[in-house]
This record gives sequence, structure tokens and C-alpha cells, in this order.
Amino acid sequence: HVQLVESGGGSVQAGESLPLSCSDSSGTASDYCMGWFRQAPGKEREAVADIDMYGTRNYADSVKGRFTISRDNGKMYLQMNSLKPEDTAMYYCAKYARDIEFECSPPPSVVTDLGYWGQGTQVTVS
Repeated sequence: HVQLVESGGGSVQAGESLPLSCSDSSGTASDYCMGWFRQAPGKEREAVADIDMYGTRNYADSVKGRFTISRDNGKMYLQMNSLKPEDTAMYYCAKYARDIEFECSPPPSVVTDLGYWGQGTQVTVS
């Protein structure tokens, strides 16, 4: 049974911080890559950060130095600092199989084939 649930979204002012969390009730998260993605209105879904089974992290250039991804088996977190208006989006967590080409950083369209999405949580920065 797969159940990914994001929480922690909300409205903040530019420069403030916000932590997001993702809970996986399946008990199998340790066998997967995990990642955060986001989608703004009228935009395509984009990768934000990912973390593999061994703790190796990858970040989009737009969030590097501001966001931190972490995981503890069935829990995944995204600590967002120094938020900017352009960070406004629906944020989705995902777990997915490691890919020989993309490793744990596939594009969102491939994530759909490799694993599972959460329902999303809204982050608004003004």
C-alpha cells in the first residue's frame, strides 16, 4: 500500500522560512529515491531536490543554498529558507526507483513511470 502525504504548506513573506514534510506509510521508502517537485499555475512541474537511499542529495540551481532535503526512511523533509515569490507553487513529494540514466534525478514525466506522487501542498510567498 502506497500513501504519500505532504504537509507544512502555507503563506509566508519573502525572506521567511517554511518546513515541508512527506510521510510514507508503506514501510518501503528505504528502497526508493525520494524527491520534491513543484508546479506553479500555468507552468510545468519541475524538480526541486532529491535524495537517494544512501543520503546523496541533489538540488535545482534555483534553490541551491536555500533549501535542504533530508529523509529518515518513511519521512522526507524540505527545509525552505530565504523564500522568494518565485518559489510559489504546489509542492509534491515522490518516491521512485533509481534509474540507470537519471539516477535519482529524473524529470517529472519519468517519475510518474518510476514511482508514486503525493497529493501536493501549496506554498505561497509574497
